[in-house]
Amino acid sequence: MGEIVRHDVNEEYAYSGFVEAGDFIFLSFCVGNVGGTVEEQVDGALNDMSGRLGQVGLTLTDVVKVDILLRDVWDIPVMEEVFKRRFEGKYPARKTISTEFAHVGGPDGLKVQIDGVAYRPRT
Repeated sequence: MGEIVRHDVNEEYAYSGFVEAGDFIFLSFCVGNVGGTVEEQVDGALNDMSGRLGQVGLTLTDVVKVDILLRDVWDIPVMEEVFKRRFEGKYPARKTISTEFAHVGGPDGLKVQIDGVAYRPRT
């Protein structure tokens, strides 16, 4: 399997932004545009994910699984519209759950977090 490589290690909160393990990349705490609308935050989270994947030569089309945390489950249709635009029919498997975020911004701050798993195709 090779070595495990941890990227964007956050010592303060004790997590890695993403981890390479064999052919898989595990991405955690993808967020963006905090304080914006749900649509802006979903786009921002996917931009964050895309940027991290780009560091290892992958794109959103390589994402095979996502876990989405939403402050309000009634925002799922908004999230799905962004996914349709960003994944262009190559959708990952997904789980979406509602949660209260412990975040400095309170209810008007963080509304969306996406964690994911990407697969590095063998060439």
